[in-house]
Amino acid sequence: MACPVCGGDCVRPAQEVLAALPTLFVPCPFCRMQVLDKRAPLPVLDYPEPCSCGRRFIDGVFAHLYVIMWEEGDLLPHDPLIAVGSPLIHPGLALDHPPFLPTKSLLLLSGKVTQKTARRIVAEVPEVKGVVRTIPGIPGLASHEPGAVPCAHTLLAGCDVRADLFPLGEGTLVVYKQQSVIHVEFPRAGYPKVRAVAAHTGKPPVPLFIDACSGPGTLGLAAAGLGVPHVIMNDAWYAAAFWSAVNIGVNRALFAIDDVKISVQYAEMATRPVVQMPEKIAEARGQQILEVYQGDFRHLMSVIPRDTHLVTALDIFDKQDRGTVAALLHDWQDRVGGEVFVP
Repeated sequence: MACPVCGGDCVRPAQEVLAALPTLFVPCPFCRMQVLDKRAPLPVLDYPEPCSCGRRFIDGVFAHLYVIMWEEGDLLPHDPLIAVGSPLIHPGLALDHPPFLPTKSLLLLSGKVTQKTARRIVAEVPEVKGVVRTIPGIPGLASHEPGAVPCAHTLLAGCDVRADLFPLGEGTLVVYKQQSVIHVEFPRAGYPKVRAVAAHTGKPPVPLFIDACSGPGTLGLAAAGLGVPHVIMNDAWYAAAFWSAVNIGVNRALFAIDDVKISVQYAEMATRPVVQMPEKIAEARGQQILEVYQGDFRHLMSVIPRDTHLVTALDIFDKQDRGTVAALLHDWQDRVGGEVFVP
């Protein structure tokens, strides 16, 4: 599909992403590594050029970013290298060593960068795919409370659509998202949330799995990849629901489905970013059924089939509030039933 953000070919089938992965961040024999002190200013306002193979060590890329931001006045002479911002590689996965970056494989999140600088970075630094200006707060809906005000960062230049990878049995999920409007959840070593899904779906798998606060769909997609016959994904935030739907199509080789039908456009959903009563935005049918809704999870029982054994993942943000979590789990158990867990 055409990327809904830039119109390019950013969103590719999982098979294509995974085929390129073995050598994507690996240096060639001529690549050079220079490790820089992230807590200190750049010692010399200079940077290495990319290798002839098209890759460059991540510290060299950050040196390039530092020089541009210093020249544009976004950084002061005493600012450390870490002040440039946060790097997110594309695709994201747990790595044993710092990466050597090919073209368009890095998204920069920065609270200091200006739009003028961002445009220059995208034009001059080949490894950078996009630049996002960050503000305090977590993109999306960081609270389950009714009336919560959503937050979003700002894409300044390039494209901020990127993917994260999650091993799943003998396969791997490729999960895309627009990073300025969805929270960062970079894959952690051991992939504990995916393992939690595997532990709760069982063998043979439970008939119905509900990913009630789906984000871009990782847990629901994992359940489908593990063979659950019917999966419902839901999120009140428009970007989360939309990318959950897109990611069904991206990973369709893992599922027993026919074509994915998405019934709304991304731009249309952005005009009403938060929805209360669940509205179906996508579905895929075949030997499995995968559905995506946008709505408050507390109203989701209106679309859940009755008298079906089910497991629900309730992946809310404010997990540290144990009293709130316990109340939500108890309420869901009373009104919906089945097994419910917080990954």
